[in-house]
Amino acid sequence: MSEKRLAIVTGGARGIGRAIVLELLGQGREVVAMDILPEPLEELQNVVKEAGFTVITKCLDITDTEKLTSTIAELAKEHGGIGILVNNAGITRDKLMMQMDASDFDSVISVNLKAAFMAIQASLRSMIRNKFGRIINISSVAGVMGQAGSANYSASKAGLIGVAKSVAREVGKKNVTANCIAPGFIETDMTKILPQPVKDAAKQVIPVKRFGAPEDIAKAVAFLTRDDAGYITGQVLCVDGGMAM
Repeated sequence: MSEKRLAIVTGGARGIGRAIVLELLGQGREVVAMDILPEPLEELQNVVKEAGFTVITKCLDITDTEKLTSTIAELAKEHGGIGILVNNAGITRDKLMMQMDASDFDSVISVNLKAAFMAIQASLRSMIRNKFGRIINISSVAGVMGQAGSANYSASKAGLIGVAKSVAREVGKKNVTANCIAPGFIETDMTKILPQPVKDAAKQVIPVKRFGAPEDIAKAVAFLTRDDAGYITGQVLCVDGGMAM
């Protein structure tokens, strides 16, 4: 792949992020995995090595705007540009609206939405210059439908949709696309901690009656990064077993 196709995946060490990293490596991409925790990044390095690939890892807090933007600028300089940006990093601080503190709201918005905005802004310059870019925000069905007890998370994921649609309108003529993938219930550490009655109730409203796998999201991401997906922009692809239809 060309150096213009360097891919950055935030939250790339675990769960959906790790699956995306492995899928893109399998496509022949050069991939940078960003994560705040060093141990999962080290584990990712081992998994990638066993699969016969290599990955660039960057351990950083994406809410540190200066560090995030300078890291992306350095990567763009070293590799001739950023070709693909997957904004996957996300946290939850679930509480009912009447119990949610402002700090719960701010922290989720900071990680899930503001950091994605800053990463897009930092990546766009080289994408526009190289006339190629694929921006993919990992939103959620919570951002499409809303979710009780998750006003902060739902707002952040809905915000990612608004950002993607706006960017799509701004830079489409430069062969830069911006889309969202909205996962439903996926088997990750985030859903593993849900009480079994909650999982059972969720499966009842999913037409396929099961949770998805991280690889289901990764394959959708991989498709949107391809050259022949260049006429798809400003869209939200729900990968949710039919939950949000």
